[in-house]
Amino acid sequence: MIFAIFIILIAIQRLVELYIAKQNEKQLKAGGAIEYGESHYKWMVLMHLSFFIVLIIEVVALEREISGLWPIWLTLFLIAQTGRIWVIRSLGKYWNTKIIVVPDADVVIKGPYKFFKHPNYIIVATEILVISLLFNAYYTAIIFSLLNVWMMMVRIPLEEKALKEHTEYSTVFKGE
Repeated sequence: MIFAIFIILIAIQRLVELYIAKQNEKQLKAGGAIEYGESHYKWMVLMHLSFFIVLIIEVVALEREISGLWPIWLTLFLIAQTGRIWVIRSLGKYWNTKIIVVPDADVVIKGPYKFFKHPNYIIVATEILVISLLFNAYYTAIIFSLLNVWMMMVRIPLEEKALKEHTEYSTVFKGE
């Protein structure tokens, strides 16, 4: 029952985030924004959707119980959710699940972006691991952590290329 409630709450959160992203996308594109990475985006969405499907299958089919370390995993999950909200608020209208760049826009260097170039990807990696371990879904943790690393090896260089081409990203993050 706890697992089902947890998954439903995350699903609601993700649907709200997709709504926000779609609204931001419309506004950004109306203002001349350029989208990058259309070819890999569908694979990223499939990976994230598959994560939840495989997690559910592993937990149900293998009768996984909540971890004995659940207070640690839940705390880390809640910290990640706080970070997720911080990222979304810091990027404001620029936040999106896609790579959408507004030419000549100011590079965001507030919030978690003061400390990390790609905080959202750190948060997603943390969530994949922590959500899986919260319910002892070790196979899901390993498989999707590796898939996520592969996806970030595609996505981060493409995102940085787009930002360097259309903003002062190279100047702002000089020497990093």
